[in-house]
Amino acid sequence: MTNPRLARDTQRGRYYDDPAGGPALVSVTNVIDTAVNKSFALVPWGVKVTVEYVLGNWQAIAGRVLADPTGLTQELKALHRDAKERAADLGDRIHKAAELHLLGAPVPDDPEVVPYLAQLKLWLAGWGVDLDNHVEATEITVFHRQLGYAGTADLMIWLPTGPGGRLELWLIDFKTSATRPAKSVYPENTLQLAALRFAETVLLPDDTDAPMPAIERAGVLNLRAKSHALVPMPADRAAHRAFRGALETTKWLHAAPSSYTALSPTAAPSRKAA
Repeated sequence: MTNPRLARDTQRGRYYDDPAGGPALVSVTNVIDTAVNKSFALVPWGVKVTVEYVLGNWQAIAGRVLADPTGLTQELKALHRDAKERAADLGDRIHKAAELHLLGAPVPDDPEVVPYLAQLKLWLAGWGVDLDNHVEATEITVFHRQLGYAGTADLMIWLPTGPGGRLELWLIDFKTSATRPAKSVYPENTLQLAALRFAETVLLPDDTDAPMPAIERAGVLNLRAKSHALVPMPADRAAHRAFRGALETTKWLHAAPSSYTALSPTAAPSRKAA
């Protein structure tokens, strides 16, 4: 996850500070992380990471089963978390490199990032993108104060996807992975894009508002070390209504008490004499 300037992490997840002085706005990714069940994918992945490690290190592990079972258990339980953090860190670095390239700024040397950035460059060249004329914005924060959420769009770009090659304004979210196929997406990616697409305003660098541009198409640009793919997503009003349902669930959960007082039994009332 990238770190937009106005975003801050709280005990309830990420929120955005409003420079206009209004209440903090829950982030789009916070809403999806809170209200959308991802265990169907994360649990098998966590098991896979752990099993692969055990099979690759079974001799060393066997020697610790009796000698240090507690320490071994803690290490094995942490494997999937550490792998997730490494992947998130690499994703952040790829996003930052992509932003700098799109802005025409120097990109720091990072061997792990190089192949992913090369795929972005191939994608841009394939669509004949002129960075100065076709990139509308990158890493730009959007607000929907009325509904109470905010987020950051990876890329707004003009692509010749309309009839006769007419330029259309796309809202694109970068997704990175070392293992998933380049054409694979998750349904909640549509919710994220719809939330960003139908935000009320974009926040300019001087913290003033500008109207949200009229987005014509939305999609996920999957960047892999050896491949890439732009997958269009139906980020329409129906998807936005679904996101709003998740938003209400998130607000309720974040406002709910973390504990409740248990009810203790009281003496039964005496039976009234007839």
